[in-house]
Amino acid sequence: MICSRQDISRTRVFSTNTSEALLDGVGERTAPVLDSKKEAKMPISLANLFEVVADDLQTLNQNLHSIVGAENPVLMSAAEQIFGAGGKRMRPALVFLVSRATAELAGLKGLTTEHRRLAEIIEMIHTASLIHDDVLDESDMRRGKETVHQQYGTRVAILAGDFMFAQSSWYLANLENIEVIKLISQVIKDFASGEIKQASSLFDCDVELEEYLLKSYYKTASLIAASTKGAAIFSGADRGVTEQMYEFGKNLGLSFQVVDDILDFTQSAEQLGKPAGSDLAKGNLTAPVIFALEKEPKLREIIESEFCETGSLDKAIELVKQCGGIERAQELAKEKADLAIKNLQCLPKSNFRFALQDMVVFNLERID
Repeated sequence: MICSRQDISRTRVFSTNTSEALLDGVGERTAPVLDSKKEAKMPISLANLFEVVADDLQTLNQNLHSIVGAENPVLMSAAEQIFGAGGKRMRPALVFLVSRATAELAGLKGLTTEHRRLAEIIEMIHTASLIHDDVLDESDMRRGKETVHQQYGTRVAILAGDFMFAQSSWYLANLENIEVIKLISQVIKDFASGEIKQASSLFDCDVELEEYLLKSYYKTASLIAASTKGAAIFSGADRGVTEQMYEFGKNLGLSFQVVDDILDFTQSAEQLGKPAGSDLAKGNLTAPVIFALEKEPKLREIIESEFCETGSLDKAIELVKQCGGIERAQELAKEKADLAIKNLQCLPKSNFRFALQDMVVFNLERID
């Protein structure tokens, strides 16, 4: 059942019977908690989703421009390509939602300065990673706009990303919380590990689902997990709650990544803001492809040829769709969403917890 503000008391959570490893839930199909096709009454919009932290996000935007622009106007102009390119501000919104959802447990009346600074740090790190990712991937477009390196050149793009990482690191150190410093520092290390893992497995048809999920954790879920755990730490929540918030961020992040990888096959270039099938074209094999490879030997031949023949990429995309790769990936995204919902059960009922649950549903609605 979908977790809604009106009906949260009747939310059902099913056991997944999977190991509690880093990537729990891999390889075992379970009855989904979130069956949005059957019971959703209306789609969830981002505007409604973040309404309860709208003022916090507005303050964040003002502070980001002040923090970055005051140091270097030229690099701020480059970073503005990302800040102003239709970003959802999902990560800082998660910081604010978890902060307010856990504050009640510690008797706090509102956000602390540390909560707000954490949200700013997380968004700066995310922005820096996007700038560098686009350089590495040689991407021309992001969210329908030219990438930083396309507009300003590779040199400025790399410097802009480095500058954002440096700024975030300085503000992180000034939080003077060693647990959070270690947590966020690990994320930056994970980014590099994820890029190396991806670069070393391009066009590798023997890549396994566990490897894909680990790479997705490094590149996407690690930052989200650190965001949600860090927020709970600054609320003074106990260890059990902070760990559940980490698991929530991890599972939500993995679900988001799987959904993004599905959309790369099911949406148009106009909807994606970049060429459809771009990951596959570059040899980055995602969940839909990994599942399809289990059933279609011809797909392996096409991928290992690195699409040398005209029309071979389109043929590969069609095979992924025909062989059930999309449907299997949808099941995986829902498994991770189920786990994320379970992780939220430790929080008291509030509009902030309900918004976190709605975010899980919103993600799945993108592939309905």
